Amino acid sequence: MANKILVIEDQSKLASLIQRGLSADGYNVDIAPDGETGLDMIYDKEYDLIVLDLMLPGISGLEVCQLLRKENNKVPILMLTALGATSNIVGGLDSGGDDYMVKPFKFEELRARIRTLVRRLKATEQSNAIIQIADLVLDMDTRTASRGGKAISLTATEYRLLEFLMKNKNKVLTRIEILEQVWDINFNMGTNVVDVYVNYLRKKIDKGFNIKLIHTMIGMGYVIKGA
Repeated sequence: MANKILVIEDQSKLASLIQRGLSADGYNVDIAPDGETGLDMIYDKEYDLIVLDLMLPGISGLEVCQLLRKENNKVPILMLTALGATSNIVGGLDSGGDDYMVKPFKFEELRARIRTLVRRLKATEQSNAIIQIADLVLDMDTRTASRGGKAISLTATEYRLLEFLMKNKNKVLTRIEILEQVWDINFNMGTNVVDVYVNYLRKKIDKGFNIKLIHTMIGMGYVIKGA
């Protein structure tokens, strides 16, 4: 069965281009011209992925994303925007987005990102595993984490970063490796988005505990250590 994708984009030419291209790849693609219409369609029909423009008339893309996550809707969301600063990237991902593309973009890259998100969705659906390092527990079925028995609230990006670190326990991961595996894109290597999110995780995972699990390897990258 073909994956169902909703494109929420107010630029009709761009939306039509995306629809034609993805339909040629075998996806079932619907278009919504604004956030309100998009939400109505999401409530009416189940989608496998949403391509969401952030700067929409009326309800913004950020608000759409935040609302869906508040309602515990975990549908993968690929955000589109003309704003490419690190603060904009972090803001979009913090609202619950799974990936982020800056306009203008090459359609081939959009296709690659969507393939990656669809694969990730299928892997999540098939997963049945719990990873544990010391007293830190990650449940990949429910996409939840806890340490010392206390639940840890994670954004979608924080979860993927923690999962990647835990799956590579005791292995030093470079910033480039993290960017490629967690964000699936080639950010400008000058961006500090990895450092920002590692610090977010540290505050949630290590703060208040005597044993620190996330470590910085100066000049190399990051590692999560455990027995």
